[in-house]
Amino acid sequence: MTVLTALETRILDDWQRDFPLVPRPFKHIAETLGTTVEDLLSHLKHLQTTGTMARVGATCRPNTLGKSTLAALSVPDWRVEEVAQIVGAERGVNHSYLREHDWNLWFVATAPDAADLAQCLARIEERTGLEVLSLPLKRAFNIDLGFRLEGPRHALSLEEAADLSVIGPKDRALTQALTNGLPLQERPYARLGERLGMSEDEVLERLRVLTEARIITRMGVIVRHRALGWRSNAMVTWDLPDDRIEAAGRALVRHPGVTLCYERVRRPGKWDHPLFCMIHAKSRSEAQGILADAAAMPELEGARYQVLFSVRCFKQTGAMVDRPREVAA
Repeated sequence: MTVLTALETRILDDWQRDFPLVPRPFKHIAETLGTTVEDLLSHLKHLQTTGTMARVGATCRPNTLGKSTLAALSVPDWRVEEVAQIVGAERGVNHSYLREHDWNLWFVATAPDAADLAQCLARIEERTGLEVLSLPLKRAFNIDLGFRLEGPRHALSLEEAADLSVIGPKDRALTQALTNGLPLQERPYARLGERLGMSEDEVLERLRVLTEARIITRMGVIVRHRALGWRSNAMVTWDLPDDRIEAAGRALVRHPGVTLCYERVRRPGKWDHPLFCMIHAKSRSEAQGILADAAAMPELEGARYQVLFSVRCFKQTGAMVDRPREVAA
Protein backbone atom coordinates (compact mmCIF):
# COMPACT_ATOMS: atom_id res chain seq x y z
CA MET A 1 0.00 0.00 0.00
CA THR A 2 1.29 3.46 -0.90
CA VAL A 3 2.11 5.72 2.07
CA LEU A 4 1.33 9.40 1.49
CA THR A 5 2.97 12.49 2.88
CA ALA A 6 0.77 15.09 4.55
CA LEU A 7 0.96 17.30 1.45
CA GLU A 8 0.06 14.42 -0.87
CA THR A 9 -2.95 13.58 1.29
CA ARG A 10 -4.15 17.19 0.99
CA ILE A 11 -3.63 17.14 -2.78
CA LEU A 12 -5.70 13.98 -3.15
CA ASP A 13 -8.38 14.96 -0.65
CA ASP A 14 -8.87 18.61 -1.53
CA TRP A 15 -8.60 18.53 -5.32
CA GLN A 16 -10.63 15.56 -6.55
CA ARG A 17 -13.18 18.09 -7.77
CA ASP A 18 -13.56 21.83 -8.43
CA PHE A 19 -10.22 21.97 -10.24
CA PRO A 20 -9.43 25.61 -11.11
CA LEU A 21 -10.50 26.69 -14.59
CA VAL A 22 -7.88 29.42 -14.82
CA PRO A 23 -4.80 29.70 -17.06
CA ARG A 24 -2.39 28.63 -14.27
CA PRO A 25 -4.41 26.15 -12.15
CA PHE A 26 -1.39 24.56 -10.48
CA LYS A 27 -0.19 27.98 -9.28
CA HIS A 28 -3.58 28.53 -7.65
CA ILE A 29 -3.48 25.10 -5.97
CA ALA A 30 0.14 25.52 -4.84
CA GLU A 31 -0.67 28.83 -3.19
CA THR A 32 -3.65 27.26 -1.43
CA LEU A 33 -1.48 24.41 -0.15
CA GLY A 34 1.40 26.67 0.84
CA THR A 35 3.94 25.22 -1.57
CA THR A 36 5.51 26.04 -4.93
CA VAL A 37 4.29 25.11 -8.40
CA GLU A 38 7.46 23.10 -8.96
CA ASP A 39 6.95 21.12 -5.75
CA LEU A 40 3.27 20.51 -6.50
CA LEU A 41 3.97 19.25 -10.03
CA SER A 42 6.74 17.02 -8.70
CA HIS A 43 4.33 15.45 -6.20
CA LEU A 44 1.64 14.97 -8.86
CA LYS A 45 4.12 13.26 -11.20
CA HIS A 46 5.26 11.03 -8.34
CA LEU A 47 1.67 10.09 -7.48
CA GLN A 48 1.03 9.22 -11.11
CA THR A 49 4.23 7.18 -11.44
CA THR A 50 3.43 5.16 -8.32
CA GLY A 51 -0.11 4.45 -9.55
CA THR A 52 -1.82 6.34 -6.74
CA MET A 53 -3.23 8.96 -9.09
CA ALA A 54 -4.58 8.00 -12.50
CA ARG A 55 -4.53 11.51 -13.92
CA VAL A 56 -5.65 15.07 -13.44
CA GLY A 57 -8.67 15.34 -15.67
CA ALA A 58 -12.40 15.10 -16.07
CA THR A 59 -15.17 12.55 -15.76
CA CYS A 60 -18.29 12.86 -17.88
CA ARG A 61 -21.88 11.98 -17.18
CA PRO A 62 -22.67 8.63 -18.84
CA ASN A 63 -24.44 8.62 -22.20
CA THR A 64 -24.05 12.33 -22.85
CA LEU A 65 -21.00 12.64 -25.12
CA GLY A 66 -20.85 8.91 -25.82
CA LYS A 67 -22.47 5.57 -25.01
CA SER A 68 -21.54 3.06 -22.34
CA THR A 69 -22.62 -0.15 -20.69
CA LEU A 70 -21.63 -2.41 -17.81
CA ALA A 71 -21.06 -5.92 -19.11
CA ALA A 72 -19.99 -9.30 -17.82
CA LEU A 73 -18.69 -12.63 -19.02
CA SER A 74 -18.84 -16.04 -17.37
CA VAL A 75 -15.27 -17.21 -17.81
CA PRO A 76 -13.86 -20.62 -16.82
CA ASP A 77 -11.07 -20.26 -14.28
CA TRP A 78 -8.48 -21.60 -16.67
CA ARG A 79 -9.32 -18.94 -19.29
CA VAL A 80 -9.44 -15.84 -17.07
CA GLU A 81 -6.03 -14.47 -18.08
CA GLU A 82 -6.64 -15.07 -21.79
CA VAL A 83 -10.12 -13.55 -21.82
CA ALA A 84 -9.12 -10.58 -19.67
CA GLN A 85 -6.40 -9.79 -22.18
CA ILE A 86 -8.89 -9.92 -25.07
CA VAL A 87 -11.33 -7.65 -23.22
CA GLY A 88 -8.62 -5.23 -22.14
CA ALA A 89 -7.31 -4.92 -25.70
CA GLU A 90 -10.50 -3.11 -26.69
CA ARG A 91 -9.79 0.63 -26.49
CA GLY A 92 -13.36 1.30 -25.42
CA VAL A 93 -13.06 -0.90 -22.33
CA ASN A 94 -12.01 1.42 -19.53
CA HIS A 95 -12.62 -0.73 -16.45
CA SER A 96 -12.21 -4.49 -16.12
CA TYR A 97 -12.45 -6.50 -12.89
CA LEU A 98 -12.57 -10.14 -11.81
CA ARG A 99 -15.38 -10.59 -9.27
CA GLU A 100 -16.69 -13.42 -7.09
CA HIS A 101 -19.68 -14.69 -9.11
CA ASP A 102 -20.56 -17.05 -11.96
CA TRP A 103 -20.55 -13.92 -14.12
CA ASN A 104 -17.01 -13.22 -13.02
CA LEU A 105 -15.31 -10.87 -15.50
CA TRP A 106 -17.00 -7.45 -15.39
CA PHE A 107 -16.11 -4.50 -17.57
CA VAL A 108 -17.32 -1.07 -18.61
CA ALA A 109 -17.38 -0.53 -22.37
CA THR A 110 -17.54 3.00 -23.76
CA ALA A 111 -17.79 4.34 -27.31
CA PRO A 112 -18.62 7.53 -29.22
CA ASP A 113 -22.02 6.15 -30.25
CA ALA A 114 -24.34 3.15 -29.95
CA ALA A 115 -23.12 1.51 -33.17
CA ASP A 116 -19.48 1.58 -32.06
CA LEU A 117 -20.46 0.21 -28.66
CA ALA A 118 -22.37 -2.68 -30.23
CA GLN A 119 -19.38 -3.49 -32.44
CA CYS A 120 -17.08 -3.52 -29.41
CA LEU A 121 -19.30 -6.04 -27.58
CA ALA A 122 -19.69 -8.14 -30.74
CA ARG A 123 -15.89 -8.34 -31.17
CA ILE A 124 -15.50 -9.50 -27.57
CA GLU A 125 -18.12 -12.21 -28.08
CA GLU A 126 -16.50 -13.36 -31.32
CA ARG A 127 -12.93 -13.38 -29.98
CA THR A 128 -13.77 -15.07 -26.68
CA GLY A 129 -16.57 -17.37 -27.82
CA LEU A 130 -18.49 -16.30 -24.71
CA GLU A 131 -21.83 -14.56 -24.28
CA VAL A 132 -21.65 -10.92 -23.20
CA LEU A 133 -24.20 -9.89 -20.59
CA SER A 134 -24.79 -6.19 -21.29
CA LEU A 135 -26.55 -4.11 -18.63
CA PRO A 136 -27.00 -0.53 -19.88
CA LEU A 137 -27.64 2.27 -17.40
CA LYS A 138 -31.27 3.23 -16.81
CA ARG A 139 -30.89 5.76 -14.01
CA ALA A 140 -27.96 7.07 -11.99
CA PHE A 141 -28.38 7.96 -8.33
CA ASN A 142 -24.68 8.62 -7.68
CA ILE A 143 -21.87 8.06 -10.20
CA ASP A 144 -19.11 10.06 -8.52
CA LEU A 145 -16.21 7.95 -7.23
CA GLY A 146 -14.34 11.01 -5.99
CA PHE A 147 -14.62 10.19 -2.31
CA ARG A 148 -12.29 11.62 0.30
CA LEU A 149 -9.52 9.60 1.94
CA GLU A 150 -10.36 11.25 5.25
CA GLY A 151 -13.63 12.69 6.49
CA PRO A 152 -17.15 12.49 5.03
CA ARG A 153 -17.81 11.30 1.51
CA HIS A 154 -19.56 13.32 -1.16
CA ALA A 155 -22.59 12.23 -3.17
CA LEU A 156 -23.04 13.81 -6.57
CA SER A 157 -26.53 15.20 -7.06
CA LEU A 158 -28.13 14.08 -10.33
CA GLU A 159 -31.48 15.72 -9.78
CA GLU A 160 -31.10 17.90 -12.88
CA ALA A 161 -30.67 16.41 -16.34
CA ALA A 162 -27.64 17.28 -18.44
CA ASP A 163 -28.16 20.00 -21.04
CA LEU A 164 -27.06 18.29 -24.25
CA SER A 165 -27.97 21.32 -26.37
CA VAL A 166 -24.65 22.99 -25.48
CA ILE A 167 -22.43 20.32 -27.06
CA GLY A 168 -20.16 21.84 -29.69
CA PRO A 169 -18.09 20.32 -32.51
CA LYS A 170 -14.82 20.20 -30.54
CA ASP A 171 -16.24 19.05 -27.20
CA ARG A 172 -15.79 15.32 -27.71
CA ALA A 173 -12.11 15.71 -28.59
CA LEU A 174 -11.64 18.06 -25.63
CA THR A 175 -13.30 15.80 -23.08
CA GLN A 176 -11.49 12.77 -24.50
CA ALA A 177 -8.20 14.56 -23.89
CA LEU A 178 -9.27 15.22 -20.31
CA THR A 179 -10.26 11.60 -19.70
CA ASN A 180 -6.70 10.79 -20.75
CA GLY A 181 -5.23 13.48 -18.54
CA LEU A 182 -4.30 17.15 -18.30
CA PRO A 183 -0.63 17.94 -19.05
CA LEU A 184 1.28 18.38 -15.79
CA GLN A 185 2.84 21.73 -16.62
CA GLU A 186 2.32 25.34 -15.60
CA ARG A 187 -0.20 26.27 -18.34
CA PRO A 188 -1.91 22.94 -19.07
CA TYR A 189 -4.95 24.35 -20.85
CA ALA A 190 -2.77 26.25 -23.31
CA ARG A 191 -0.80 23.08 -24.04
CA LEU A 192 -4.00 21.10 -24.43
CA GLY A 193 -5.36 23.72 -26.80
CA GLU A 194 -2.24 23.52 -28.99
CA ARG A 195 -2.83 19.81 -29.45
CA LEU A 196 -6.50 20.29 -30.31
CA GLY A 197 -6.30 23.43 -32.44
CA MET A 198 -7.95 25.59 -29.77
CA SER A 199 -6.86 28.68 -27.88
CA GLU A 200 -6.38 28.59 -24.12
CA ASP A 201 -9.41 30.86 -23.67
CA GLU A 202 -11.53 28.58 -25.87
CA VAL A 203 -10.54 25.50 -23.87
CA LEU A 204 -11.42 27.18 -20.58
CA GLU A 205 -14.73 28.51 -21.89
CA ARG A 206 -15.82 25.13 -23.24
CA LEU A 207 -14.93 23.45 -19.93
CA ARG A 208 -17.01 26.00 -18.04
CA VAL A 209 -19.95 25.47 -20.40
CA LEU A 210 -19.76 21.65 -20.15
CA THR A 211 -19.50 21.80 -16.37
CA GLU A 212 -22.45 24.17 -16.00
CA ALA A 213 -24.45 21.92 -18.35
CA ARG A 214 -23.73 18.96 -16.01
CA ILE A 215 -21.97 17.02 -18.78
CA ILE A 216 -18.60 17.15 -17.03
CA THR A 217 -19.43 15.78 -13.59
CA ARG A 218 -16.05 16.23 -11.98
CA MET A 219 -12.79 17.98 -12.83
CA GLY A 220 -9.77 17.24 -10.68
CA VAL A 221 -7.41 14.58 -9.40
CA ILE A 222 -8.56 11.05 -10.28
CA VAL A 223 -7.42 8.80 -7.43
CA ARG A 224 -6.72 5.07 -7.61
CA HIS A 225 -8.19 4.13 -4.26
CA ARG A 226 -7.05 0.49 -4.44
CA ALA A 227 -3.42 1.65 -4.27
CA LEU A 228 -4.24 3.42 -1.00
CA GLY A 229 -5.74 0.42 0.77
CA TRP A 230 -9.35 0.27 -0.47
CA ARG A 231 -9.03 -3.32 -1.69
CA SER A 232 -12.14 -4.98 -0.23
CA ASN A 233 -14.53 -3.50 -2.74
CA ALA A 234 -17.94 -5.00 -3.32
CA MET A 235 -20.48 -4.51 -6.05
CA VAL A 236 -23.86 -5.21 -4.47
CA THR A 237 -26.89 -5.85 -6.67
CA TRP A 238 -30.44 -5.74 -5.36
CA ASP A 239 -33.55 -7.56 -6.60
CA LEU A 240 -36.39 -5.10 -6.14
CA PRO A 241 -39.67 -4.45 -7.94
CA ASP A 242 -39.60 -1.38 -10.17
CA ASP A 243 -41.81 0.66 -7.84
CA ARG A 244 -39.29 0.34 -4.98
CA ILE A 245 -36.09 1.14 -6.90
CA GLU A 246 -36.20 4.94 -6.71
CA ALA A 247 -36.69 5.07 -2.93
CA ALA A 248 -34.04 2.40 -2.39
CA GLY A 249 -31.55 4.18 -4.65
CA ARG A 250 -32.02 7.49 -2.88
CA ALA A 251 -31.58 5.78 0.50
CA LEU A 252 -28.35 4.07 -0.59
CA VAL A 253 -26.93 7.39 -1.81
CA ARG A 254 -27.40 8.81 1.69
CA HIS A 255 -25.47 5.95 3.30
CA PRO A 256 -21.91 7.17 4.05
CA GLY A 257 -20.32 3.84 3.08
CA VAL A 258 -21.89 3.60 -0.37
CA THR A 259 -19.76 5.16 -3.11
CA LEU A 260 -21.83 4.53 -6.27
CA CYS A 261 -25.47 3.71 -6.95
CA TYR A 262 -27.41 3.24 -10.18
CA GLU A 263 -30.21 1.27 -11.83
CA ARG A 264 -29.51 -0.95 -14.85
CA VAL A 265 -31.72 -2.95 -17.17
CA ARG A 266 -32.98 -6.38 -16.16
CA ARG A 267 -32.19 -9.49 -18.21
CA PRO A 268 -34.94 -11.89 -17.14
CA GLY A 269 -33.55 -15.33 -16.43
CA LYS A 270 -29.98 -14.05 -16.56
CA TRP A 271 -29.85 -10.94 -14.38
CA ASP A 272 -32.76 -9.99 -12.16
CA HIS A 273 -31.00 -7.53 -9.84
CA PRO A 274 -31.42 -4.08 -11.42
CA LEU A 275 -30.21 -1.84 -8.56
CA PHE A 276 -26.43 -1.65 -8.15
CA CYS A 277 -24.27 -0.01 -5.54
CA MET A 278 -20.55 -0.05 -4.75
CA ILE A 279 -18.96 -0.30 -1.33
CA HIS A 280 -15.28 0.61 -1.10
CA ALA A 281 -13.65 -0.59 2.10
CA LYS A 282 -10.25 -1.49 3.50
CA SER A 283 -11.32 -4.90 4.80
CA ARG A 284 -13.99 -7.46 3.98
CA SER A 285 -15.44 -7.17 7.46
CA GLU A 286 -15.75 -3.40 7.04
CA ALA A 287 -17.55 -3.85 3.73
CA GLN A 288 -19.87 -6.46 5.21
CA GLY A 289 -20.69 -4.11 8.09
CA ILE A 290 -21.60 -1.32 5.67
CA LEU A 291 -23.76 -3.74 3.69
CA ALA A 292 -25.56 -4.95 6.81
CA ASP A 293 -26.38 -1.36 7.75
CA ALA A 294 -27.61 -0.64 4.21
CA ALA A 295 -29.74 -3.78 4.05
CA ALA A 296 -31.41 -2.80 7.34
CA MET A 297 -32.74 0.48 5.93
CA PRO A 298 -36.55 0.49 5.56
CA GLU A 299 -36.34 1.16 1.81
CA LEU A 300 -34.43 -2.13 1.35
CA GLU A 301 -36.38 -4.26 3.79
CA GLY A 302 -36.67 -7.84 2.57
CA ALA A 303 -34.75 -7.22 -0.65
CA ARG A 304 -32.65 -10.07 -1.97
CA TYR A 305 -29.12 -9.11 -2.89
CA GLN A 306 -25.87 -10.46 -4.26
CA VAL A 307 -22.39 -9.41 -3.15
CA LEU A 308 -19.65 -9.51 -5.78
CA PHE A 309 -16.29 -8.74 -4.19
CA SER A 310 -13.58 -7.66 -6.59
CA VAL A 311 -10.68 -10.09 -6.78
CA ARG A 312 -8.44 -8.40 -9.31
CA CYS A 313 -8.31 -5.21 -11.36
CA PHE A 314 -7.20 -5.76 -14.95
CA LYS A 315 -7.77 -2.30 -16.41
CA GLN A 316 -8.72 1.17 -15.20
CA THR A 317 -8.54 4.09 -17.62
CA GLY A 318 -10.67 7.02 -18.79
CA ALA A 319 -13.75 6.51 -20.94
CA MET A 320 -13.69 6.70 -24.74
CA VAL A 321 -16.08 9.40 -25.95
CA ASP A 322 -14.30 10.28 -29.20
CA ARG A 323 -12.72 8.21 -31.94
CA PRO A 324 -8.97 7.72 -31.48
CA ARG A 325 -6.77 10.62 -32.49
CA GLU A 326 -3.65 12.31 -31.20
CA VAL A 327 -4.65 14.11 -28.00
CA ALA A 328 -3.08 14.87 -24.65
CA ALA A 329 -1.46 11.98 -22.87
